Amino acid sequence: MNFDKAIERLQSSKKITITVVGDYCLDKYLYIDKDRDELSIETGLIAFQVTKKEIYAGACGTIAANLCSLGVNVRCMGIVGDDGEGYELLKCLEKIGADISYMIKGYNVCTNTYTKPMRVENGKFKEMSRLDFRNFTSTAQDMEDKIIENLKKAVLISDAIILSDQFYELNFSVITDRVRDFVTQLAIDYPRTIFYADSRGFINKYRNIIVKCNNFEVIKCIMPNYNDVITEDMLLKCGLELFMRNKKTVFITLGVNGSMVFDNKVTSVPAFKVEGTIDICGAGDANNAGIVLGLTLGFDEVEAALIGNIVSSITIEQIGVTGTASIEQVIQRLSIISNI
Repeated sequence: MNFDKAIERLQSSKKITITVVGDYCLDKYLYIDKDRDELSIETGLIAFQVTKKEIYAGACGTIAANLCSLGVNVRCMGIVGDDGEGYELLKCLEKIGADISYMIKGYNVCTNTYTKPMRVENGKFKEMSRLDFRNFTSTAQDMEDKIIENLKKAVLISDAIILSDQFYELNFSVITDRVRDFVTQLAIDYPRTIFYADSRGFINKYRNIIVKCNNFEVIKCIMPNYNDVITEDMLLKCGLELFMRNKKTVFITLGVNGSMVFDNKVTSVPAFKVEGTIDICGAGDANNAGIVLGLTLGFDEVEAALIGNIVSSITIEQIGVTGTASIEQVIQRLSIISNI
């Protein structure tokens, strides 16, 4: 990598428009003061006292937040409910500077919400058991129609389209089978636009689209009954199989071990090592933002994977929040690597 040229490219990120399609969630952090615990007279249980609340856009919102922080023009496409969480989520997206004109409100939809109680222990915040609000009904056809119509508009103005489905239930959210099939054709019709997908449960269903998953997800999608130790040979076998099925680049993240890129060859890309306490929540979404930013700026796939690893290394150092990275921070870490 030519690092001077890389920095020049990163500084031109404001010229890029990326549409982020999929599952948007509200990350709601509730900060509990242990010294204010009260015993409930009615139940005999401890009543935790929340002294502060912080809310962020999570899942696809984390991708959008990082892209905005990296200077990209971001358009959000997803579904929210007609509820308080939906209102707060849209406000979070507006606050980070994202365009929410493609967001769809469903009147019989529950806004996906991760409620994260945070309790101070030994001077540090520790996350307690999470409370999730989820939508457990099939996505209505009229909602699919709206998503498809918005995709038709978005592809005309986007340098890249990121698709991210967060959940394991099929056809319960934004990226249904019908929407996925439409995007597959869209990727064929618009070859100059970058199409990129991340999926926890259905990465093997994408075709003609760059895909990314982690080491556990790639094994599960190729060998669903495999429950043994994940070896490097297994990763190579499953990564290559996914590449052969999809015919597009496959990115696989490996946590502290960095990532692997599968295209005409297999390349390992190291992680940027960080010290101290970390919070890996949202690291994969941050990695997505870095990879796709890199691809849209003209970096090759391996270089883009390195940018993704750097972005996620910055966000995991931010404890008790949904972290983001800036272009300045990415350039600083890229400069450290160049000196090494």
